Amino acid sequence: MEVGGEVNKNAPSSFQLQQPPPLVEPMRKIILVAAIAAGVQFGWALQLSLLTPYVQLLGIPHAWAAIIWLCGPISGLLVQPIVGYYSDHCTSRFGRRRPFIAVGAGLVAVAVFLIGFAADLGHAGGDSLGKGPKPRAIAVFVVGFWILDVANNMLQGPCRAFLADLSCGNARKMSTANSLFSFFMAVGNVLGYAAGSYTHLYKVFPFSKTKACDSYCANLKSCFLISIALLLTVAVLALTIVRETATTAAPEHPTTVKKGKIPVFGELFGALKDLPRTMWILMLVTSLNWVAWFPFLLFDTDWMGKEVFGGNVGTKLYDQGVRAGALGLMINSIVLAFASLGVQLLGHRPCRVKKLWGMVNVLLAVCLAMTILITKLAERGRPSSIATESPPVGIKVGALALFAILGIPLAVTYNIPFALASIFSSNSGLGQGLSLGVLNLAIVIPQMVVSVASGPWNQLFGGGNLPAFMLGAVAAAVSGVLSLVMLPSPPDDVTTTKAMTVKGFH
Repeated sequence: MEVGGEVNKNAPSSFQLQQPPPLVEPMRKIILVAAIAAGVQFGWALQLSLLTPYVQLLGIPHAWAAIIWLCGPISGLLVQPIVGYYSDHCTSRFGRRRPFIAVGAGLVAVAVFLIGFAADLGHAGGDSLGKGPKPRAIAVFVVGFWILDVANNMLQGPCRAFLADLSCGNARKMSTANSLFSFFMAVGNVLGYAAGSYTHLYKVFPFSKTKACDSYCANLKSCFLISIALLLTVAVLALTIVRETATTAAPEHPTTVKKGKIPVFGELFGALKDLPRTMWILMLVTSLNWVAWFPFLLFDTDWMGKEVFGGNVGTKLYDQGVRAGALGLMINSIVLAFASLGVQLLGHRPCRVKKLWGMVNVLLAVCLAMTILITKLAERGRPSSIATESPPVGIKVGALALFAILGIPLAVTYNIPFALASIFSSNSGLGQGLSLGVLNLAIVIPQMVVSVASGPWNQLFGGGNLPAFMLGAVAAAVSGVLSLVMLPSPPDDVTTTKAMTVKGFH
């Protein structure tokens, strides 16, 4: 693979990408590609805020709800490196990234339809209308959920790689592109959580409420229909307006790739073997960061419904808590949007980046620990051991304030690791797609561990969500300390001298 205009003999790739030097792309094209994140994140926001309660309504116990979320990390572990590798080496006349983005958007639409209509399809297949497990609806839901996570991974990796391509190797422009991607993720979150918190949205789509699908289910279905429309609109606009120059691939060492074998895993493991120490430290800090985040992202609305509002699944109080949690996530996303732009200003000098990341991880640890205080205050405010009404206003305001503050560390989590990975991994000779696949290992493996262990861990300490939150607080604190002590500062230059992308984008 040619890197920085010269052949990197140590690069693990078996292909050389050849294309004419590009013109510097205008910022409007970067904005259009980054806007795809709004469509992706709209559906992801609905997953985070509404689907954990929804799967319990379908009959899946709370202890097993986290297992459903395993599909995201597993698909990320397999799909992102494969898609990243083949998008780096794609020779389609439509470009390297655009075909994968288009297919991913189409699969999201199919998956969202299956999830939204799971109850109806399950009833048509023989599920009863009463309470209790609905196995056919659960099967449809799980299939749709897996497709959705595969499609999301097909979209996000090539989108970030496309932004890196459009940045032409300029470190500050790449940082700006990542900030814009994070900003549009926040926009998608705001729209998704706003839709999820509005209880009468299903009235816009009267057909959504059926015998098998009550008002809660119909509202979820309506949200997902809007999600499909938004994602397809932004994806079509970006893919139509922002063009790519087709690449040609010629084998450098034809004998290195054996027929019938997928070279991506060899490249991925080779990249891990040759990673510089700085990249390993970055992956360690990122892993601990996601051990901290994932329990809260999984169970935040469930925590509001059970611990803060004191309800049980299917009761009015629980539903009120879930809606309040969706409102909190919307506020969180508004803060995330502004903080994403602020990260670009605070981290304008690369030497400040690790200090910023370390400080916000400590803030994350404090916020997760505060969930104990809010829960205990909510319990004391109840007239009896069984909640009969929503908690006092002060408790609700405190919980919503916690959601808001968490928007600051979330903005850094969505931005800094990806920007640093593009710099630290440039010496390995990877293309942008595979580089992001390497970093993605540090994200999905902790998610897999949390998905498997959080249910039994919570049960070990009496149930509820607080045990997993406390484990996350410890992980966040350790991540912050490692960021401040071990993570090196990136070079304070404008353009990387060793290309962060393949030849043609230097």
